[in-house]
Amino acid sequence: MNAHLDADALALACRGGLWRDIEVVASTGSTNADLADAARAGAEPGLVRLAEHQSAGRGRLARTWEAPPGASVACSALVAPARGVEEWGWLSLLVGMAVVDGVRAATGVQVGLKWPNDVGIHGRKLCGILCESVLTDAGPRAVLGFGLNTELRADELPVPTATSLRLEGSDAAVNGVVAAVLQSLETWYTRWDAGADLGASYRQRCTTIGEEVSVQMGEERVVGTATGVAPDGALVVATAAGERTFVAGDVTHLRPA
Repeated sequence: MNAHLDADALALACRGGLWRDIEVVASTGSTNADLADAARAGAEPGLVRLAEHQSAGRGRLARTWEAPPGASVACSALVAPARGVEEWGWLSLLVGMAVVDGVRAATGVQVGLKWPNDVGIHGRKLCGILCESVLTDAGPRAVLGFGLNTELRADELPVPTATSLRLEGSDAAVNGVVAAVLQSLETWYTRWDAGADLGASYRQRCTTIGEEVSVQMGEERVVGTATGVAPDGALVVATAAGERTFVAGDVTHLRPA
């Protein structure tokens, strides 16, 4: 696997589309933080920043995320959604869809989505996603971020439930994988921002649906069968006491029951 990113090749693969300015750096603190700062400084939507190493990567619920240099790719994209901020919860879900489709197309690895947006295979996590809103003088913006494990070796795994493209047998060039994800991200984001309902497409990729799950919310634990996703992206769970829905921001952990 060629683990190096090429900004010119990525720009060529994405030419004429949503991603108008693609930057690649060897290392940074956080590509999401970089784009948030750029947006506040007046950067236009369509800016993409990638790094082969992050020293201060972040995940959901302020969890930290870091991998050895050259073992992963961090990518963030700046957008200005036309849809209202109250609907932006779908952004992290559609980024997950884009990563699933891009990885499948470029590598053949049949990854899926654990609700809401963990990309993985056979219970092992390949990619984490974090989307953030940014207030700017030009209006609200969103940063769409994902961190994809590419060359991570078994002895480098942060937890036993992680994996990488290398460990799943892929020898696809990293540049090709990232290009496929960015192309898919443009497709899904554009459809969503035009008002499309992505619920059915998300459910097709979500391996959580149909599983017996344990939902942890602080001290409360709820067990039931995940039956679907609500229009706002919340997980629908059938429990002994009846149907309940859970939004991602309220859930501490979601595990098999």
